[in-house]
Amino acid sequence: MEKIIDESKQGESLVLDKKEGNTRKLFIESYGCQMNFSDSEIVASILTEQGYNTTQSLEEADLVLVNTCSIRDKAEQTVRKRLEKYNAVKQELNPNMKVGVLGCMAERLKSKFLEEEKIVDLVVGPDAYKDLPNLLAEVEDGRDAINVILSKEETYGDISPVRLNSNGVTAFVSITRGCDNMCTFCVVPFTRGRERSRDPQSIIEEINGLWDNGYKEVTLLGQNVDSYLWYGGGLKKDFDKASDMQKATSVNFAMLLDMCAKAQPKMRFRFSTSNPQDFTLDVIETMAKHRNICNYIHLPVQSGSNRILKAMNRLHTREEYFELIDNIKRLIPDCAISQDMIAGFPTETEEDHQDTLSLMEYVKYDFGFMFAYSERPGTLAERKMEDDIPEDVKKRRLNEIIALQQKHSLLHTQAHVGKVEEVLVEKPSKRSDSHWSARNTQNTVVVFPKENYKVGDFVNVKITDCTSATLIGEAVGYSENN
Repeated sequence: MEKIIDESKQGESLVLDKKEGNTRKLFIESYGCQMNFSDSEIVASILTEQGYNTTQSLEEADLVLVNTCSIRDKAEQTVRKRLEKYNAVKQELNPNMKVGVLGCMAERLKSKFLEEEKIVDLVVGPDAYKDLPNLLAEVEDGRDAINVILSKEETYGDISPVRLNSNGVTAFVSITRGCDNMCTFCVVPFTRGRERSRDPQSIIEEINGLWDNGYKEVTLLGQNVDSYLWYGGGLKKDFDKASDMQKATSVNFAMLLDMCAKAQPKMRFRFSTSNPQDFTLDVIETMAKHRNICNYIHLPVQSGSNRILKAMNRLHTREEYFELIDNIKRLIPDCAISQDMIAGFPTETEEDHQDTLSLMEYVKYDFGFMFAYSERPGTLAERKMEDDIPEDVKKRRLNEIIALQQKHSLLHTQAHVGKVEEVLVEKPSKRSDSHWSARNTQNTVVVFPKENYKVGDFVNVKITDCTSATLIGEAVGYSENN
């Protein structure tokens, strides 16, 4: 729930330029959050060196991989259906095809997929992608292959990801892996392991490489980016055992953000996802200091009720969250803020639900990602709490949250009308071939006529109209950032 699920990208099959001499074909499909899509780029990079080129034709693939997500039941059901489809193709058209499961479902369902249902040949957890060549050799020898061991060190900082299905303008750069927070509704700590951060120098090198290849915007990515802490390697929880020198030369998230902004002053930077308990004042101050750090924060809250926050093991209160919001609005007045919200968590009362609505009224989020509670196997909530809120009550509460969010979203987009705003052109508009789709610093989509502008241009656009989700305008010229 902590991670943004882009529904438009679910099940995308990834394709990249062919490497000369590679003869085998890889079909790789991704589900879930941005971290999963980023991990697929790492996997493609590793397999390119093993003789694989990607294909979008399932029927001709030598190796089919699905990168999985355990965050919602719907994602698991979708992956299961896809595995059935792969196996039907394997049996009817391509008996030599190998099928593998990557990512977050791997650990929990390894024995079910491999031994009971026999629907896959290999299972690879999120920290074991470098072991893929060995695992594929096992499969070639006729054995099932599995590696779901979670690492204390692996960050893939030494692998330059292949950019898959990229617009050549925006890219994700992973800075942390794993999570220590143990929210009771979330399976991530069990599927991705403990939190560790990537060497800042490797991050800056990747960003510089992206700039050299024409990229204009980077999103720093992690399950919990704010708790980034580099002190020479190792788990964040072991920082108190670090030497005095390691502590003195450590790099936290605010410092990393500052380094990125200075390394490429013409590049825009975003980050996701944040956790309120780790979002410190120095991060807000760093954002306010640099024009090229976008004025947008995704700040999941999950509930407005202190009682429910405690049951979720969210280590912040409603009041602390308000203080954080006040600091953001004081230092960055035009900062957009978005939320994750869960309706119908176990034991949630009508009063708890009203607390959530009143919190939303206080913050007035620009947009949000809202879900009815779905019990996930392996989480603390599944083991210790009864999923006791009736589905019709969950649905009604969710609809009330969505309606209020739509009201606030429209208020925010209306406030942009009449202003001239800098946007980065990303791609053609879905609705009109004659318009571009771009985003402003607040992460709002802006649509305007193409004229002579092109993807990757920074353009000043006068906003003339809006919906609750999109700004509509006309270009008035290039911005000074080009």
